[in-house]
Amino acid sequence: MTPQQLRLLDTLVPALPSRAILTDRSVIAPWETDWRDRWHGVAPILFEPGTVMEIQAIVAAAAREGVPLVPQGGNTSMVGGATPPASGEAVILSLRRLNRIRSIDGDGGLAVAEAGVILADLHDAAASHARRFPLTLGSRGSATIGGLVSTNAGGTQVLRWGTMRGLVAGVEAVLADGSLYEGLAALKKDNRGYDLNQLLIGAEGTLGIITAATLRLAPAIQARAVAWIGLATPDAAMRLLRRFEAAGNAVESFELLPAESLHAVLTHIPGTRPPLAGVHPWHVLVEAVTSDPAAPPPAAFVEEVLGAAMADGIVTDATVAANEAQAEAFWRIRDSISDAERATGPAAQHDISVPVEAMPRFLIEAAAACDARFPGTRASGFGHLGDGNVHFHVRAPAGADRRRWLAEEAPAVTRFVDDLVVAAGGSISAEHGIGQMKLHELERLSPPPRMAALRAIKRALDPAGIFNPGKLVTLAPSGAGE
Repeated sequence: MTPQQLRLLDTLVPALPSRAILTDRSVIAPWETDWRDRWHGVAPILFEPGTVMEIQAIVAAAAREGVPLVPQGGNTSMVGGATPPASGEAVILSLRRLNRIRSIDGDGGLAVAEAGVILADLHDAAASHARRFPLTLGSRGSATIGGLVSTNAGGTQVLRWGTMRGLVAGVEAVLADGSLYEGLAALKKDNRGYDLNQLLIGAEGTLGIITAATLRLAPAIQARAVAWIGLATPDAAMRLLRRFEAAGNAVESFELLPAESLHAVLTHIPGTRPPLAGVHPWHVLVEAVTSDPAAPPPAAFVEEVLGAAMADGIVTDATVAANEAQAEAFWRIRDSISDAERATGPAAQHDISVPVEAMPRFLIEAAAACDARFPGTRASGFGHLGDGNVHFHVRAPAGADRRRWLAEEAPAVTRFVDDLVVAAGGSISAEHGIGQMKLHELERLSPPPRMAALRAIKRALDPAGIFNPGKLVTLAPSGAGE
């Protein structure tokens, strides 16, 4: 431990319960590595506070001693955003024990959940009040509310409900001096200057430690229809999406994936089966819902749109799930794509977005450009067509050594892909954040005024730089002093 860390312990050991301070290396070790096994750090101390006041004490003491803190929830970051630096200078501040759902207002459609609440638990709690929290993703069994807010998470329902930013009505957070920002009130109108809630959402723990959030709930689903659709091109998928949108607002999810992604799931995920007969170059998973028990069943709406699309040659084949088990089987395929593609070998993975109308062309042209530029690789994309979010993967040549390829070859692939994204008017991070994975690319590709503004905000709210060092934004450009 550094002298500063030892002084931090001297201050906090008498002030906190023993349960809140961990120094056993065997206990800390699993939390020093991200779940993808890409980033490895060192943290001599892991704090696990159980109350907001304990977090305030930790932050205030860390600020006095100059000890950086890495906030961590479910440790499901896709970009190394919750992994401590390898230098050992930082300690981990876990929010997992701050896991109470403070309140649920079913009539008002609001829930107040602490940072350590697991997403699936919030789903269950909302359901007990005939409500739901309309954000779902594959890691819902381990992702926490604090992490979802801090990364402005997306998921499969953004088409209708937007990202986490649109679902958060208020935020509570501990600031860099240990003071508490109390912004949980769900005000419809509030013009008191800069919106601190919105600054903290998506800041990846670099401006404050989110301790709780007020979240918007939606009415419970009364009925849903889930369909699997085969088509020839992404352009056909876009035409189908526009037809669904023109017919009403019942569609919540519209997921597009190529044949190779489906093949990977069927090959590597036990118990999965092809939803359709025959071979289709592209596939769409669509879900439509209703919260009105008196409304017509959404299956009728879906079948009507699909019937017309098939008659017009937009769709080549389709099936609507006959029951909940089949609907869940369809979704299991979509949720298993990342696991299946990892099983196929190393890949440079990119969470990117482009203008929605440009997504079909980008999927085809970017994949062809990568295959030509990096012989032996295989590129493809899948994702949320309605919001332009592409999960674009470039798989290494067959037989490539995983660690060597990721370290030596993948960075050039990523720069090439990111350049294509910027040329298309898109973003190099759609829903996973910047973390440490995209830190240098953000600096390389962002206009100087944008980076200057980000650094000014960081200096203002975290002048000592103690919150999540090496993530999202540095206080000086890479290689420069300050």
